[in-house]
Order: sequence, then structure tokens, then C-alpha cells
Amino acid sequence: MKYALKNGIILDGTEHMEPLAGYTVAIEGKRIREIVPDSQFTDRCRVIDLQRSYILPGLINLHVHLASDGKPPRAGQKPPNYKKLFQTLSGSRIVRAVLFRMTMGYARTELMSGVTTIRTVGGILDLDARVRDAVKAGKTAGPRILAANTGISVPGGHFAGSIATEAESPEMAREHVRKIAATKPDLIKLMITGGVMDASEEGEPGVLRMAPEIVKAACEEAHQLGFKAAAHVESPEGVRVALENGVDTIEHGAVLTEEMIRLFKERGAAHICTISPALPYAVFDLKESNAQPAAKKNGKVVMDGIIACAKACRENGIPVGLGNDTGCPFVLHYNFWRELHGGGIFSFGAEYCMDQRREIMGLAEGFQRRIYY
Repeated sequence: MKYALKNGIILDGTEHMEPLAGYTVAIEGKRIREIVPDSQFTDRCRVIDLQRSYILPGLINLHVHLASDGKPPRAGQKPPNYKKLFQTLSGSRIVRAVLFRMTMGYARTELMSGVTTIRTVGGILDLDARVRDAVKAGKTAGPRILAANTGISVPGGHFAGSIATEAESPEMAREHVRKIAATKPDLIKLMITGGVMDASEEGEPGVLRMAPEIVKAACEEAHQLGFKAAAHVESPEGVRVALENGVDTIEHGAVLTEEMIRLFKERGAAHICTISPALPYAVFDLKESNAQPAAKKNGKVVMDGIIACAKACRENGIPVGLGNDTGCPFVLHYNFWRELHGGGIFSFGAEYCMDQRREIMGLAEGFQRRIYY
């Protein structure tokens, strides 16, 4: 099948991109055959008038929790007991079936928002891989999915007992990697440090939870089975431990030292920048974020660390990818563009943060009125 897209504005995704008008995009089958000036296109085929809409490459969201909706917390709402919630969601066959259909719906929303590839990094059981396979089989609409399924944490660690298992020793970590591998993931996810929502003290988010020997064992087992290892890390110590023991991608990040930059390069590791989940905690009033007081300071520490990490990586030729931690409060399945915009320019001054705050709050209020639900 041949057709042509005309009267659109092309954004080609290159570093020094300029909007391009007056060109025709000729498509044959599932591939773009050519992009030529309107005056040079003479083929007889179906023509679609885009009426000055934009054409751009599919977006790639590298950090998604597919089974979560990202709904903002209500006033007075306490953080859920994720372990108990996981037991409820996974304990019934009927509930699992409903959750699977909901997760397929979230995948469709990602696609409809312009995201054509997602990388899931911690989910409920094997739902992510099942949705991935349903998309591949043409049973549902959705983006390409690289799935981690369940992650690996430690007792008392980040999301332990819910979207991550609890490994108490190196041997148990290896066993957990093998069990997760049996669910047919595309990568292995580790929860090495704590985060904003589970920090025990103000000013100390990202406390190291997973011992270096457990990180090493999990990474070795993952690599032997042909998987890359991604790690939730939100402190400098966590970054160092992760890189020293075999992690391939640092999710979130923190302020880097020269030693850490060297480790990044030696490992051939990459940084996945995720500003969106920390921003509401860092810049919202507590009455708007409905968070605990300590979370505001911790959110600022984490956000500043993520931005500093991304800047240092870019300056030193270390690959930086973007994800928005979809599923965290205020981070919905249709607004990845915000991370792409903010992460691309790294200009998080006070004015920019307030613009983001107004946008997020507007979307959150709309969500609560079910305009966007």
C-alpha cells in the first residue's frame, strides 16, 4: 500500500532540528520511502492532508511501571501498603485478569500519546511480558515493550514484596534472577537504594539498601543468562556500588564524582534520566502534592541529583536516555512529552519548574474530574 502525507510540519528528531514544512512524506507498506519537496512528488497514490499537524519519530520511554496509573494522591491519603496491595492484586485469578486488561489499556494510552517503544522496569508478576506478547501478536494496540517484569529488592528495600522480590543473600539473588528469567523478560531490574517515597529521614533519600555482594551476584547471573541489569539508584553511594558490581543502566541517578564517571565509561553503562517523578515533590506546596513534609526536601535532593548526573554524563560522552517513571504520583501514561522537553534542555530554573507545576496540576485536576481518565 502506498500513500503520502502532505501539508504537515516535520520534526526529524536530529540534534539541531528545525521544523520543516513544504515536504511530502511518501510511505510504502510500513516504511517511509522518501521525503521530498511537494513540487517534486508526482506519484499517484492516496494523499492524506495533515492540515499543518506535526510529524515526528515515535517517542521512546525508557522507564515505565506499566500496571500503575499515576493518579495523584488525595488530601489526607496515606501512602499505600504496597506489599499488602500486591497480595490483593495478585492473589485472585479474577483480579489478575482485570488487572491484565487494565494494563493493556495503559499500553494503548502510551501508544496513542506518541510513544512507540517503552521499557518497563518493575511490574506485577509477568503482566508486562504478557502485554508485550499480546501487542506482538496483534491482539491489542500498544508500543513495543521491553519488559523487566518483577524486580529484585532486599528486605526493607525499595518496593520489596510488591513489584520486587526480597533477596536476603547473593545465592538468593541468583535464584531470583533465574525465576524472573523464566517469565521471559527482556532485562533484569534491581532496587539498590531507597527513594523519595520510602526515605526514613529528611535529607537522606536513596540510602543504600542492597549490599554490594548481592548486586554483584544478581548482575553476574543476569549477564550469564543474556540479560542487561538496570538499577534504581538515587544516591552517589548507590551509583558507585551499582557500577562497581556490574549494573548496565543507572535509573534516576545522583551527583557524580570523577571516579563514577570513569566507572560509567569502563562498564559501557548508560544513565536513564527521570525528572518527572521527583518534580512534584520538589516544587509543589505540600497541600498540592499531599506528601509528607520530608518528601519535599528529599524530592529536591533527588531531582537535583538526577539533573546533575545527566549533565555530567552528556559532558563526558556517556549515553543518556529519558524515561518519566510512569506510574508514580502525577506521572500519567500520556504525558511523556514533558520529560522529553525538560530533559532535553536541562534548564530547570524556578520559572521552568513553576510552569511544569501549573501544567501538572492542571492535568491532575482534570484526571480527578475524570476528564483524562
